[in-house]
Amino acid sequence: MEVNDALIEKLAHLSRLEFNEEEKEELKGDLEKMIGFFDKLNELDTTGVEPLLHVSENVNILRKDEVKGEIDKEKVFKNAPLHDNEFFKVPKVIKKN
Repeated sequence: MEVNDALIEKLAHLSRLEFNEEEKEELKGDLEKMIGFFDKLNELDTTGVEPLLHVSENVNILRKDEVKGEIDKEKVFKNAPLHDNEFFKVPKVIKKN
């Protein structure tokens, strides 16, 4: 694949980015290096190598959902700066205009 100004302009448009001429040249060099790396990988013989779909053979390892110790309301609200013994009170963050 050839990395030219048209490709850089198209990528810039698709990503909604703007590049000056110096950045375009740097980007062009970086893309050429990346494509060169993938071309190098294509030289490898992968015959008989199965694709890696998952790093681990484990599937859905989940813990049991168990109810553990509870805290009574008195302890819950002990350090709360504002509360009404049922709910925490917090400052309003959404203002209506």
